[in-house]
Parts: sequence; C-alpha cells; structure tokens
Amino acid sequence: MPEFFPYWVVVTHFLNIFFMVLLFRSGIEVLSAFPKLYWDDGCPPGREWLRFSKKVFGADSRTPWTSLDEEESWSPLLALPGRKNLGLGRHWHFMTVQFWILTGAVYVALVFATGYWHYLIPTHWSLVPDSINSIGTYLRFRIPATIPGQPFEPAQKLAYFVVIFLLAPLQIATGAAMSPSLLARFPWYGRLFGGKQGARSLHFLGMCAFGVFIVLHVGMVIVHGLPTELATIVLGNPDADRRLALGIGVTGLLAIVVFHVVICWFSLRHRRRTQRLLGLVVDPFERLLSRRLTSRQRFGAEDISPYHRVNGYPPTGEEYQALAADDFRAFRLSVGGLVARPMNLTLRELRGLGEQRQVTKHNCIQGWTAVAEWAGVPLVRLMEEVGPAPVARYVVFYAMDDKGLTEGEGRYGFFYETIPLHLASNPQTILALEMNGSPLPVEHGAPLRVRIETQLGFKMVKWICGIEFVEDINDIGMGMGGWREDQQFYADAAGI
Repeated sequence: MPEFFPYWVVVTHFLNIFFMVLLFRSGIEVLSAFPKLYWDDGCPPGREWLRFSKKVFGADSRTPWTSLDEEESWSPLLALPGRKNLGLGRHWHFMTVQFWILTGAVYVALVFATGYWHYLIPTHWSLVPDSINSIGTYLRFRIPATIPGQPFEPAQKLAYFVVIFLLAPLQIATGAAMSPSLLARFPWYGRLFGGKQGARSLHFLGMCAFGVFIVLHVGMVIVHGLPTELATIVLGNPDADRRLALGIGVTGLLAIVVFHVVICWFSLRHRRRTQRLLGLVVDPFERLLSRRLTSRQRFGAEDISPYHRVNGYPPTGEEYQALAADDFRAFRLSVGGLVARPMNLTLRELRGLGEQRQVTKHNCIQGWTAVAEWAGVPLVRLMEEVGPAPVARYVVFYAMDDKGLTEGEGRYGFFYETIPLHLASNPQTILALEMNGSPLPVEHGAPLRVRIETQLGFKMVKWICGIEFVEDINDIGMGMGGWREDQQFYADAAGI
C-alpha cells in the first residue's frame, strides 16, 4: 500500500462519514426546537439574524405565547428522529459527538506518530497563493498538479488543514460554549464567542462549512477520476481492484442509509428504550459536569435582558387562580419527606430564612437565553431548617401546573422535577421570590420557583407548591427523574 494512503486513514475516513451524518441530522432536530439564530444572548423576538420558521412572535404581542410555540416539527427524512423529539435528538447528538471526537483524536495522534502531518500541515506561506492558483486552474476546467512528493495539490492540502485543525476544533469549542454548567463555572469562556448565542450561531455556520466541504470534496473525487479516487478512498490503493472498491463503497453508503432508517423507526416507535440505551453513554458525562462545576456568574444590572421569554403557560386550576388573586397570602410551601422537621411555610416565613440576589443567565433546553436578576432564599438555608436525613439523596419539586391543561400534545400530569442533593447545596441554587427587583411574575413562576444556575431551564421548576427529600426517584412519576424526562424523554441531568 502506498504510504500516502495507510489503512488507518481509510478506516477513520469512513467512521468520520458515519458519525458526521448522525451529528448533522441530530443537530437539525435540536435546531428545530428553537429554529432561530441570534448574536445577542437576550434573544429579542424579531431580531434573529436567521430563522427557519414562518412563525413570528413579538415582545409586545397581545396574545400570550411561550417559547414552546416557536418549536417546529421537522420530518424524520431530515432530522433525527424528527417530529418534535428534542430529548431524543439531544441524546443522539451527545452520544455521537463523544465517538466523533474520539475518532478525531485517534486520527490526529496517528497523523503525528506516522509523519503523515507533512501531507496536511502547511510549512510555508506560499501554500496560500499556490492554492489560489490551483482554484484558478480548476475554474479553467483543468486539474492542477500535485505538490511534488505529496498526494494533494495545494488547494486540497490547505482545505484539509483548515477542516481538520481549525474547523473541527472550532465545532468542539463552540459546542462546549453552549453548556450551562461550563458557562456558569467559567463565564469568560462564553464571552470568547460573543456569548452562548454567538457560539450557537458559529456552531451552525461551522456545520454549514462542513456541508460545503463535503459537497466540494465529493465533487473533486469525481473530477479527479471516480474509479481511481474510489479505489484510493475505499481500499487505500489507487491501483486496487476498482470493481471491488465500488462494491465496498456503495455497500458502505447503503449500510449508513439503512442504519438511519432503522434508528429513526426505532427511536420513534420505542422512545423510552431509546432514551435508556443512549442514556448509558450520555448520562454519565452530564452527571459529571453537573457534579464538578458550580456557578460563578456575576452579571451586572446592565446585562439584564430587556425581554425574557416564558416557557410554559401558568396553571389554570381554580386553586391557583384563587391564590394569585389574593397575592398568594394563603400560599403554604410544604416541605417533607426524609427530613427531621417537616414544615409548611408562608412566603413571609420563607423570606425570613434569608435573602440572596444574583444576576444570572437562563439557559433553556430549546436553545434561547436571557439574563435576569433573581432574589430569594438559598436552598441550603431551607435544608438547614428541615434537616434532611443522611439517606436522602434527591430533592423533588412539585408544581401547581397540570400539563394536560397547559401543554397538551398527548402529555399529562402535574409538573415535577428532581435534582441530586449536591445541586441543592450549590451557592447559587435559590428558591426565587423576586425577578428584576419585583415580586416574581405569574408567567415566570409566582409565587415560587427554583433557580439552579448550572442546569438547563426545565430543571428550574416554576409554581412550586411542595418540596420532598427522597432516597430514590424510581417510584416518582414514571421514574425517569422529572416530568420532561418522563414525557419528553429528556436526560435527567441537564449540564449540557
């Protein structure tokens, strides 16, 4: 086999194709939940620089709306798995990205270990004008000569260098810059990309750049001679049996197509099983981020977003309506479970436990963000009062909104979420009573909501009526860790 095309290049090339198709399609599913792109972390409605939706919502709309109304349902022919399955799309995306990064790491290690880097990394600035000349040669419908002693012409070499050593790392870096746990612990990291929305936009543009490269790459394979190039790509030898190369290449591509048909069908038909299987790979990484990183956000008043989206309509029950009409004077927060001192607290009694103010960034699982000031009681203070038992490992938050009435779409039950006890002890985990200097608005969770600043927004339960300390969550709801996990197949940790 020629040294230009070792077998490890052939294998990693195929694996890269396999994983990138999964990333593209699952990424499109994630995008469908909030098909709008911004540069501003405030995500002002109507100010997106790109959107893939005909729906238009305004900050001053007379008709109430929530961010869930902005979600689109895209076909499984495009998205993985499609049909408004954000939870499963995220599972596929975060499972795949780990193997894609591992494949890339092995490839780069072998590139340097074998000396293959000489074919990929420019050693002189002259490659840039030489690449321009090569492109000009292509535009004159001629094939430029390869660099002496190397398999690629200048434009190819420069393109491979950019994709492997610049574009791929940028995708990884911008992907990390969308993690609420990472951004909460290292706020400066998000600022490298202009904030989370800047990272999200750059991540999308990076995906587009990969798509353009793939199209041009396939085009160049055809231009340079499909039989010879296919033999090189598939068998690592331009002089190999071209019929065999064609058979293997077509079989490999058909296998990828069949695989995607099967996983789409399986994901939509067996969503709980898909959630559990993919969670075996995804959940440990999410839990590691959630456990290791605590929030150190310190935004200023000038950073507060002029408009803060709402996710979910307020409770419609008569009991809640009566409480709201009386400014929640009759409200009682029930705290129980595995505690030494169960309590029923009024809002005044709750405030008496102490106050903490913080200006932090809200990260919705759909993708939008907003900054607000929250004030309330550190959850750790409440824990000191009630005294959780040593066997207590989780905190359960129960809400007053019946999702069968406020959300529908075949989903039902009162909202609840759980968090491990260590998250409850984080410095910026609070039971919020105020937002931006005023009593908590109804649409944002009045009279009480929880703020867990390293997690995605669905963990920050609104309209809380009860808190329970438990040893295990298997018998609560459907046992998956929360209402969204039960009904929409989200991961039970929300650090990414």
